[in-house]
Amino acid sequence: MTTPRPSTELSADEARRIALRAQGLLGTPDRRSGVRGVLRHLGAVQLDTISVLARSHELIPYARLGAVGRKTVEDAYWKDTHAFEYWSHAACILPVEEWPHFAFRRRAYRSRPHWHHDLPDGVYDQVIKQLTTEGPLTATELGGAKKTSDWWDWSGSKVAVERALMYGEVVCVERRGWKRVYDLAERAIPAALLHDELDDTECLRRLVRLAGRSLGVGTRADIADYHRLKGEQVDAVIADSGLVPVTVEGWAKPAWADPEALATPPRGRHRTTLLSPFDSLIWERARTERIFGFTHRLEAYVPRQKRVYGYFAMPVLAGGRLVGRVDPAREGSTLVARQVTLDGPKAVPAVAQALVEAASWVDCTDVRVERVDASELREPLVRALSGLPA
Repeated sequence: MTTPRPSTELSADEARRIALRAQGLLGTPDRRSGVRGVLRHLGAVQLDTISVLARSHELIPYARLGAVGRKTVEDAYWKDTHAFEYWSHAACILPVEEWPHFAFRRRAYRSRPHWHHDLPDGVYDQVIKQLTTEGPLTATELGGAKKTSDWWDWSGSKVAVERALMYGEVVCVERRGWKRVYDLAERAIPAALLHDELDDTECLRRLVRLAGRSLGVGTRADIADYHRLKGEQVDAVIADSGLVPVTVEGWAKPAWADPEALATPPRGRHRTTLLSPFDSLIWERARTERIFGFTHRLEAYVPRQKRVYGYFAMPVLAGGRLVGRVDPAREGSTLVARQVTLDGPKAVPAVAQALVEAASWVDCTDVRVERVDASELREPLVRALSGLPA
């Protein structure tokens, strides 16, 4: 692919602010469109099993809108078929209008020559029949999710329904106690959207355009990572995606930007908040280091003795910068900051504010600080917390 000569040059600061605005973290929050607006703005909200303060798909709208009721969050995603769950950056909640644009991935799954799990004869058809007559159902209601207690040892019905989800014959219509609830796509997806008519090129062009809009500005690798596309898939369509080539100060690789993001300077109020480790602002580690000078790594799956920042260390965003990390826990009505990492004394007020606001959101009435990496900042942080309204 020949990259057109860029006509726009961005400073590193402009690129950072464009990225923040594109992610809904700079400017006035769009409270009227609420959680559904956040989902459409981001294009994908990642799901994960870990729940410390809340699950990641709840933390993401909280970071942008503030204290949204948690039932409000769930209803916004799942009520009245506004979203579906599918494989994007990872397992993600996606706006339902994007169903046709994942046809390329459904086709790829259908043509997949082998799978990790064997599927006994007749089980797939039986699961579809049961959903047809009894759905929506969880895997447990379909006959049990596991053969043994081992997490990977799926039952035949679980293998079948997950394969049907990948194929697009079945949709996850909600999470119930963190279990997927499955239904037939023909019942769950609006008729006008229930098709795989778009060819791979059109699907990829749309997802590259969406990724560019959600990032504001990004390299080829950034754009590919957003919906987990291959680099060559991005190369094949980016010239016709509507994104425009730019250069960014300090970026070694060429970049592409959303032309709407370039049309107006990114201004407005910065959010001060804790971020989920699965927030799309920080999905791609190299991008996070390039834009914020901040090394982000989820350590939940790292052995305890090798963790540097903690099990579920949440970056703290303030003033458009990532200024620290908090590894939180809950003990009754107390939010516990097990480990706090601060980017110097100036970060103390922002981290205190983020902790108090998060505590209030999850109905905690107190915040307790255990360890601060820079021990001399522990007392200033405790004082700052005591001076803020609960």
